Amino acid sequence: MEITLTTPALLFPAISLLLLAYTNRFMALANLIRSLKTRYATTQSRLVYGQIENLRTRLVLIRNMQGFGIASMFGCVFCMFILFAGYNTVGKYTFGLSLLLLMISLALALREIQISVKALELELNDLEESAT
Repeated sequence: MEITLTTPALLFPAISLLLLAYTNRFMALANLIRSLKTRYATTQSRLVYGQIENLRTRLVLIRNMQGFGIASMFGCVFCMFILFAGYNTVGKYTFGLSLLLLMISLALALREIQISVKALELELNDLEESAT
């Protein structure tokens, strides 16, 4: 397989948008944590405490998602440098590593979304119990 400088450069827009989406998730989570902390201070609700514990796990996942995404982008830049220097074989392996890091980041994103959905299910269950 022939790899050129433009091959890793193709991932720049995708990784940049992905990191922006991760940052938006982080900011939304930070605001939610602040509001739940205030709510827990006044109610001492077990549901709210459960949500806070859930958010702690999600924060770790988002941090790791961002870390692997940044490592993937760094790998792409490093790959371009290596290809520019004329080391095509090393460049291929570096690009492959970048793709692997991106896949790990995406897998963590999927797990974070699954946890997020479970948190929403807790809220819906609480709402149903309150309505009955």
